[in-house]
Amino acid sequence: MNGDVIGGKARLSARDVTLGYGDRVVSTRLDLDVPDGAFTAVVGANACGKSTLLRSFARLLAPSEGEVTFDGRDVRGYHPKAIARQVGFLPQGAVAPENILVRQLVARGRYPHQSLLSTWSAEDERAVAAAMDAAGVADLAGRRVEDLSGGQRQRAWVAMVLAQETPYLLLDEPTTFLDITHQYQLLALLARLRDEGRTIVAVLHDINQACRFADHLVAMRAGRVVAAGAPADIVDAALVAEVFELSCVIVPDPVTGTPMVVPTAEYGGGRAPARSQAKMGAPGGDDQ
Repeated sequence: MNGDVIGGKARLSARDVTLGYGDRVVSTRLDLDVPDGAFTAVVGANACGKSTLLRSFARLLAPSEGEVTFDGRDVRGYHPKAIARQVGFLPQGAVAPENILVRQLVARGRYPHQSLLSTWSAEDERAVAAAMDAAGVADLAGRRVEDLSGGQRQRAWVAMVLAQETPYLLLDEPTTFLDITHQYQLLALLARLRDEGRTIVAVLHDINQACRFADHLVAMRAGRVVAAGAPADIVDAALVAEVFELSCVIVPDPVTGTPMVVPTAEYGGGRAPARSQAKMGAPGGDDQ
């Protein structure tokens, strides 16, 4: 399966890249083009290299071999503020400074647009207000980030990245801690930003959400790209088995017609527990 770029355009690319941490190699000779003006979802099992790939695109992890480029130029050749005006990044597990208010956190997204001589402007104020409104945290502006639920904190971080107003958005598991309503609201927001011309790359754990909202899918396993393309073109039972080691059938999503993964009764050789015997509940924060 190929990784053809939608419309033949890619400003953000990885070429023959080897990535890792110290002596631990995560990806070797990885190639990927991020299609411009598309919503790309990166999916795969835990520890397959999804977050590592995003960190390299965000200039936070330098490849030991190969290069990550933006507009054909190695991202390490850009001044940090210059690339931050083009590419916004939301990492996993971001931690806010103690006692910081939501509005103050979101305002930090304007840092790439500030200089030593610049003052806070009406444009900065507009961007912060618009970002908080889009992320649904305008009513939390005066609260301390540390006092929020996990879901509320996550939405505050999303607002900070939106306030950066970059044409490229990289989000590592942005739906973490969000309840299902806020998950779908956020994904719909990202799809709308895509429709307005931004390029979105998000690591998602829910392949069905990825298929519904993204127009470009990158499936990874063990540090390599197994398949890349439109969900309808690449998602089948064989791909899911290879990437997630899960037996399934693929059916059309009854709402959108996009591929929907339905696991079968076998999970790694054992039968799924009956509903009455399964422990209910899921990890993560609640969203008040």
